[in-house]
Amino acid sequence: MDMTAIKGTPRGAQSSVLPMTIIGILFFIFGFVTWLNGSLIPFLKIICELNEFQALFVTFAFYIAYTVMALPMSSILKRTGYKDGMAIGLAIMVVGSLLFIPAAQTANYILFLVALFVLGTGLTILQTASNPYVVHIGPKESAAMRISIMGLINKGAGVIVPLLFTAVVLSGLENFTADHLAAMNEVERQAQITELSSRLVMPYIYMAVALCFLIGLVKFSSLPELDFEGEDQHQDKTGILHFPQVVLGAVTLFVYVGVEVIAGDTIGLYGESLGVSNFAALTSYTMVFMVFGYLIGVTCIPRFMSQQTALLLSAIAGSLCVIGAATASTDSTIIASTLWGWTGIAVIPDSVTFVAMMGLAHALVWPSVWPLALDGLGKYTAQGSALLIMGISGGAILPLIFGKVAHHFDNTQLAYWVALPCYLFILFYALKGHKMRNWKS
Repeated sequence: MDMTAIKGTPRGAQSSVLPMTIIGILFFIFGFVTWLNGSLIPFLKIICELNEFQALFVTFAFYIAYTVMALPMSSILKRTGYKDGMAIGLAIMVVGSLLFIPAAQTANYILFLVALFVLGTGLTILQTASNPYVVHIGPKESAAMRISIMGLINKGAGVIVPLLFTAVVLSGLENFTADHLAAMNEVERQAQITELSSRLVMPYIYMAVALCFLIGLVKFSSLPELDFEGEDQHQDKTGILHFPQVVLGAVTLFVYVGVEVIAGDTIGLYGESLGVSNFAALTSYTMVFMVFGYLIGVTCIPRFMSQQTALLLSAIAGSLCVIGAATASTDSTIIASTLWGWTGIAVIPDSVTFVAMMGLAHALVWPSVWPLALDGLGKYTAQGSALLIMGISGGAILPLIFGKVAHHFDNTQLAYWVALPCYLFILFYALKGHKMRNWKS
């Protein structure tokens, strides 16, 4: 594929292989850092002695950075270019990783939240820069397929990280529960909390070292630059808010990321409340289902279905999974036994299985929305990307609402109804929202 001198694509690039490889590595990092939260939430809930609502401030601190920092980060990209901007984002993430050291040494929840916010800030600029690369590196009709490939890498990291966290941090802690700590006297309890918290230090040091390596990889690679400045077909538009497909796309990503985080990060809390023994690894179940969803995107878009159709099917399937999660049995394991019980992988209750299957249902929302929302933006692409990235703040707001409902009614299963209106809005965007080019249509 020759993309030399094509506007909206990398300048001077002869092939999409190199950019896709580098961006793929970055998407693995996105997934590793992001889905580590699913294991951190129940872990910090225990060592910092939190309730469900308080524990979900992990997701709030991480994802609210996307809202607070998206526009400042897009300004940085405009001045530095996409390539140098990604190196800056990685450097910010190094700082965030190192902040986990004093947080772990003191078991201070506020410091943990600050470190997560800094990590989210670094990811904001990385996401703002990398997603347009994937969209514009080839034909727009197959953009969702390319993003699905990135999603496979991202969620592959999401499968690995909870298992790695359990093996490295929770090794030898079969009785690691809040009740177990509560049964100790004060001296023993504080000593145990200090020992447990300190187990986070080395993993984040390793993460900081890996991120430093990636800074060099991006900075000194031949990764081409994106150029949208010459595309000025929207003289009648005075700002990004004049593009309904982008604004509504950002709202769609807001509700999507909210339900994605609910499915991936609350499943451990839900499993713990039901007494599921491997609750810290349950995020891996959701991620495996998301990987299957992305495989569907890679193989079927655009050959067998359009990006719009994929979005429509995701909304319908997600709604059905929410109904299942909120109403299915918490004792029966027949669904899990049927789907994978024969493999030897631990089975989980039916309602928890429906939460995990939400990952399959909504896997194609992100790859479908981006090309539909950025279509034809020209020089407004960076602003449009920043606005879409701000939608990631749904991962901060909606899980808190989930946690508040679960805590108020003392019923985590009931709280999954929060996700139903989200899937209904995705349905609206699939049917009409992405077609709108002015607010009067």
